[in-house]
Amino acid sequence: MTPASASTARPRGVYLITPDEADTARLLARTAPLLATGVTWLQYRNKRADAALQRQQASALQALCARHAVPLIINDDPALAHAVGAAGVHLGGTDGDIGPARALLGADAIIGASCYDQLANAERAVAAGASYVAFGAFYPTTTKVTRSRATPALLRQSAALGVPRVAIGGLSPDNVGPIIDAGADLVAVISSVYAAPDPVATLHAYLACFQDPTA
Repeated sequence: MTPASASTARPRGVYLITPDEADTARLLARTAPLLATGVTWLQYRNKRADAALQRQQASALQALCARHAVPLIINDDPALAHAVGAAGVHLGGTDGDIGPARALLGADAIIGASCYDQLANAERAVAAGASYVAFGAFYPTTTKVTRSRATPALLRQSAALGVPRVAIGGLSPDNVGPIIDAGADLVAVISSVYAAPDPVATLHAYLACFQDPTA
Protein backbone atom coordinates (compact mmCIF):
# COMPACT_ATOMS: atom_id res chain seq x y z
CA MET A 1 0.00 0.00 0.00
CA THR A 2 1.20 3.50 -0.79
CA PRO A 3 0.26 6.31 1.60
CA ALA A 4 -2.12 7.84 -0.92
CA SER A 5 -3.84 4.58 -1.83
CA ALA A 6 -7.15 5.85 -0.47
CA SER A 7 -7.60 7.93 -3.62
CA THR A 8 -7.36 6.72 -7.20
CA ALA A 9 -6.74 10.28 -8.40
CA ARG A 10 -4.83 13.00 -6.62
CA PRO A 11 -7.46 15.11 -4.81
CA ARG A 12 -7.59 18.81 -5.56
CA GLY A 13 -9.90 21.59 -4.45
CA VAL A 14 -11.69 22.61 -1.29
CA TYR A 15 -11.43 20.59 1.91
CA LEU A 16 -14.40 21.89 3.89
CA ILE A 17 -14.38 21.61 7.69
CA THR A 18 -17.57 21.93 9.70
CA PRO A 19 -18.00 24.63 12.36
CA ASP A 20 -18.94 24.03 16.00
CA GLU A 21 -22.68 23.76 15.34
CA ALA A 22 -24.90 22.36 18.10
CA ASP A 23 -28.03 22.04 15.93
CA THR A 24 -27.65 18.95 13.74
CA ALA A 25 -30.49 19.89 11.40
CA ARG A 26 -28.98 23.33 10.88
CA LEU A 27 -25.54 21.82 10.30
CA LEU A 28 -26.96 19.58 7.57
CA ALA A 29 -28.93 22.42 6.01
CA ARG A 30 -25.83 24.60 5.88
CA THR A 31 -23.61 21.84 4.52
CA ALA A 32 -25.82 20.24 1.86
CA PRO A 33 -25.67 23.09 -0.70
CA LEU A 34 -21.91 23.27 -0.29
CA LEU A 35 -21.49 19.58 -1.01
CA ALA A 36 -23.70 20.01 -4.06
CA THR A 37 -21.57 22.92 -5.26
CA GLY A 38 -18.33 20.98 -5.24
CA VAL A 39 -16.36 19.97 -2.16
CA THR A 40 -13.50 17.48 -2.49
CA TRP A 41 -13.56 16.30 1.13
CA LEU A 42 -15.61 17.18 4.19
CA GLN A 43 -14.17 17.01 7.68
CA TYR A 44 -16.47 16.75 10.67
CA ARG A 45 -15.03 18.80 13.51
CA ASN A 46 -17.02 19.93 16.54
CA LYS A 47 -14.88 20.61 19.60
CA ARG A 48 -17.87 21.70 21.69
CA ALA A 49 -20.04 18.61 21.21
CA ASP A 50 -20.22 15.73 23.64
CA ALA A 51 -19.75 12.14 22.47
CA ALA A 52 -23.45 11.55 21.84
CA LEU A 53 -23.86 14.66 19.71
CA GLN A 54 -20.67 13.90 17.81
CA ARG A 55 -21.99 10.43 16.99
CA GLN A 56 -25.36 11.86 15.88
CA GLN A 57 -23.81 14.54 13.72
CA ALA A 58 -21.13 12.30 12.22
CA SER A 59 -23.73 9.69 11.28
CA ALA A 60 -25.97 12.29 9.68
CA LEU A 61 -23.08 13.85 7.77
CA GLN A 62 -21.91 10.45 6.57
CA ALA A 63 -25.33 9.81 5.04
CA LEU A 64 -25.33 13.28 3.47
CA CYS A 65 -21.82 12.86 2.10
CA ALA A 66 -22.72 9.48 0.64
CA ARG A 67 -25.53 11.09 -1.35
CA HIS A 68 -23.09 13.61 -2.80
CA ALA A 69 -20.19 11.16 -3.25
CA VAL A 70 -17.96 13.26 -0.98
CA PRO A 71 -15.62 11.43 1.43
CA LEU A 72 -16.22 12.27 5.10
CA ILE A 73 -13.19 12.57 7.34
CA ILE A 74 -13.54 12.72 11.12
CA ASN A 75 -11.37 15.04 13.17
CA ASP A 76 -9.22 13.39 15.83
CA ASP A 77 -11.33 10.28 16.50
CA PRO A 78 -10.54 7.05 14.61
CA ALA A 79 -13.11 5.11 16.66
CA LEU A 80 -15.89 7.50 15.64
CA ALA A 81 -14.76 7.32 12.02
CA HIS A 82 -14.95 3.55 12.19
CA ALA A 83 -18.33 3.57 13.92
CA VAL A 84 -20.05 5.73 11.29
CA GLY A 85 -18.27 4.28 8.26
CA ALA A 86 -16.43 7.49 7.41
CA ALA A 87 -13.75 7.56 4.74
CA GLY A 88 -11.01 8.45 7.20
CA VAL A 89 -9.67 10.51 10.05
CA HIS A 90 -7.53 13.59 10.55
CA LEU A 91 -5.04 13.49 13.40
CA GLY A 92 -3.54 16.52 15.10
CA GLY A 93 -0.16 16.55 16.71
CA THR A 94 -1.45 15.13 20.00
CA ASP A 95 -4.37 13.06 18.71
CA GLY A 96 -2.85 9.62 18.42
CA ASP A 97 -0.59 7.73 16.08
CA ILE A 98 -1.20 6.96 12.44
CA GLY A 99 -0.36 3.26 12.77
CA PRO A 100 -3.22 2.30 15.11
CA ALA A 101 -5.64 4.45 13.11
CA ARG A 102 -4.59 2.68 9.92
CA ALA A 103 -4.97 -0.72 11.59
CA LEU A 104 -8.50 0.17 12.72
CA LEU A 105 -9.73 1.88 9.56
CA GLY A 106 -8.00 -0.21 6.92
CA ALA A 107 -5.62 0.22 4.03
CA ASP A 108 -7.98 2.34 1.95
CA ALA A 109 -8.83 4.89 4.67
CA ILE A 110 -7.86 8.52 4.19
CA ILE A 111 -5.64 9.39 7.15
CA GLY A 112 -4.27 12.90 7.43
CA ALA A 113 -1.84 14.51 9.81
CA SER A 114 -1.38 18.07 11.01
CA CYS A 115 2.25 18.98 10.40
CA TYR A 116 2.03 22.68 11.30
CA ASP A 117 5.10 24.46 9.90
CA GLN A 118 7.53 21.56 10.07
CA LEU A 119 8.69 19.53 7.08
CA ALA A 120 10.12 16.94 9.48
CA ASN A 121 6.64 16.33 10.89
CA ALA A 122 5.36 15.67 7.39
CA GLU A 123 8.22 13.31 6.59
CA ARG A 124 7.48 11.29 9.72
CA ALA A 125 3.76 11.23 8.97
CA VAL A 126 4.28 9.95 5.43
CA ALA A 127 6.72 7.32 6.68
CA ALA A 128 4.04 6.17 9.15
CA GLY A 129 1.47 5.81 6.37
CA ALA A 130 -0.36 9.15 6.19
CA SER A 131 -2.53 9.67 3.12
CA TYR A 132 -2.01 13.43 3.21
CA VAL A 133 -0.26 16.11 5.24
CA ALA A 134 -1.61 19.48 6.35
CA PHE A 135 0.42 22.63 6.91
CA GLY A 136 -0.60 25.88 8.59
CA ALA A 137 -1.49 28.39 9.64
CA PHE A 138 -0.62 30.36 6.52
CA TYR A 139 -2.37 33.52 7.69
CA PRO A 140 -3.82 34.74 10.99
CA THR A 141 -6.99 32.85 11.90
CA THR A 142 -9.70 33.22 14.52
CA THR A 143 -10.81 29.58 14.36
CA LYS A 144 -8.19 28.32 16.79
CA VAL A 145 -5.07 29.45 18.59
CA THR A 146 -2.05 28.81 16.38
CA ARG A 147 1.61 29.06 17.24
CA SER A 148 2.95 27.97 13.86
CA ARG A 149 3.13 29.94 10.63
CA ALA A 150 3.64 28.00 7.44
CA THR A 151 4.90 29.54 4.23
CA PRO A 152 4.55 28.83 0.52
CA ALA A 153 8.19 27.73 0.57
CA LEU A 154 7.22 24.83 2.82
CA LEU A 155 4.75 23.62 0.22
CA ARG A 156 7.43 23.68 -2.44
CA GLN A 157 9.89 21.89 -0.16
CA SER A 158 7.36 19.13 0.56
CA ALA A 159 6.64 18.32 -3.08
CA ALA A 160 8.82 15.22 -2.95
CA LEU A 161 6.71 13.62 -0.22
CA GLY A 162 4.41 12.16 -2.84
CA VAL A 163 1.13 12.73 -0.98
CA PRO A 164 -1.46 15.49 -1.25
CA ARG A 165 -0.66 18.64 0.72
CA VAL A 166 -3.37 20.59 2.50
CA ALA A 167 -3.07 24.26 3.40
CA ILE A 168 -5.06 25.69 6.30
CA GLY A 169 -5.31 28.83 8.37
CA GLY A 170 -6.74 32.23 7.51
CA LEU A 171 -7.33 31.43 3.86
CA SER A 172 -9.70 33.38 1.63
CA PRO A 173 -10.36 33.52 -2.10
CA ASP A 174 -8.30 36.73 -2.13
CA ASN A 175 -5.13 35.29 -0.60
CA VAL A 176 -5.15 31.61 -1.57
CA GLY A 177 -3.70 32.01 -5.06
CA PRO A 178 -0.01 31.98 -4.03
CA ILE A 179 -0.69 29.00 -1.75
CA ILE A 180 -2.13 26.97 -4.61
CA ASP A 181 0.65 28.09 -6.94
CA ALA A 182 3.20 26.88 -4.37
CA GLY A 183 1.75 23.38 -4.45
CA ALA A 184 -1.27 23.07 -2.16
CA ASP A 185 -3.53 20.35 -3.53
CA LEU A 186 -6.37 21.24 -1.18
CA VAL A 187 -7.28 24.30 0.85
CA ALA A 188 -9.01 23.64 4.17
CA VAL A 189 -11.60 26.23 5.14
CA ILE A 190 -14.20 26.68 7.86
CA SER A 191 -15.46 30.13 8.76
CA SER A 192 -14.50 31.82 5.51
CA VAL A 193 -17.21 29.71 3.86
CA TYR A 194 -19.71 28.91 6.60
CA ALA A 195 -19.72 32.45 8.02
CA ALA A 196 -19.77 34.18 4.64
CA PRO A 197 -22.84 36.20 3.65
CA ASP A 198 -23.20 33.83 0.68
CA PRO A 199 -21.39 30.55 1.43
CA VAL A 200 -22.10 29.02 -1.98
CA ALA A 201 -20.74 32.07 -3.82
CA THR A 202 -17.65 32.02 -1.62
CA LEU A 203 -17.11 28.35 -2.36
CA HIS A 204 -17.39 29.09 -6.08
CA ALA A 205 -14.73 31.78 -5.61
CA TYR A 206 -12.39 29.24 -4.01
CA LEU A 207 -13.01 26.74 -6.80
CA ALA A 208 -12.22 29.37 -9.40
CA CYS A 209 -8.76 29.73 -7.85
CA PHE A 210 -8.00 26.15 -8.92
CA GLN A 211 -8.89 26.73 -12.56
CA ASP A 212 -6.01 26.98 -15.01
CA PRO A 213 -6.41 30.29 -16.87
CA THR A 214 -4.43 28.86 -19.79
CA ALA A 215 -6.69 25.81 -20.19
